[in-house]
Amino acid sequence: MADVAHAKASEAVDLHPSERPLRRFIVANRAALGSLSIFWLMLLAFFTANPVVFSNWGLYTAVMTTLPVTLFLVAPLVFVVTSGEIDLSFPAVMGLASLAFAVVVQAGYDPLLAMLAAIVFGTLLGFGVGALVVYGGLSSLVATLGMNFMLRGVILIVTNSKSIAMPDLVDSVAFKLFSGKVFGFPVQMFWAVLFVVFCAMLYNRHRFGAHVHVVGDNPDSANEMGINVNWTRVKVFGLMGLGAALAGVFSTMINFTWWPTSGDGYLLPVIASVFVGGTPPWGGIGTVIGGAIGAMTVSFIQTGVVGVGLSGFYVQFFYGLIIILSLLGHRWNQVRYR
Repeated sequence: MADVAHAKASEAVDLHPSERPLRRFIVANRAALGSLSIFWLMLLAFFTANPVVFSNWGLYTAVMTTLPVTLFLVAPLVFVVTSGEIDLSFPAVMGLASLAFAVVVQAGYDPLLAMLAAIVFGTLLGFGVGALVVYGGLSSLVATLGMNFMLRGVILIVTNSKSIAMPDLVDSVAFKLFSGKVFGFPVQMFWAVLFVVFCAMLYNRHRFGAHVHVVGDNPDSANEMGINVNWTRVKVFGLMGLGAALAGVFSTMINFTWWPTSGDGYLLPVIASVFVGGTPPWGGIGTVIGGAIGAMTVSFIQTGVVGVGLSGFYVQFFYGLIIILSLLGHRWNQVRYR
């Protein structure tokens, strides 16, 4: 009888309502929490090295002005990596979609209509890349890399490598709504956070997200479960095209100018953000919120390195250091499920 009573008491302790949900939350979000710990440790190190610079709110505002562009790219890339694929074509898709936005604005149409045109064009490009990879039976690594070069070539040929300036964009309703400032806070940060939350809900709470997880973990099992594996993979590339289009539009509105190299500088930082955020490269599992935190970490590296008084030559070194330490931490913290 004593043993039975002891067992029931132990079970009651295990099921304590104030403890079990917290443990479950920590276990379910350990990758994102690990990324958040790395981010705060990095900021603490920068603040300790130069408290004058890192106590200035203007520094954080400057980072948050361009951070949304990265967030629009990182969130959908988590879907792609979770599905067992990789997309290296998004910089060129971003460039082409923002070119569509610039051309429509330059033609005298409302920037809101130009945003819609860019989003539709970028999403269709994403679906096209996905169809090439999936139905062409090609390696996503090689095929999307080739598409990135080819689409970038199209941009240079069509525009003759000339930029498009849009100085009147600052007076438009679209700019004030999507890229202005409210009490000194960049409005685009609000839209980027909203997009990340949408992607997180889609990833964790929607049937599409569940399909992406199963396809990335075991496509044969997913097929036996009745999931259209090929179409699911194509859709993640379409979502990547949507994110690239939004990133291109917001980048253009921030600078008031479209550049032929638009999107080029985001390839490695965005991929690094996904892996730093806790999404492993083998597919099946990942975290959108962790990817967003990884984007913040990567975005603050260059600002932090320069802010503490080091040469810009150290930026690449710290990029690599943070990525390796993050991957080692996630590898130690996360069991590889199959």
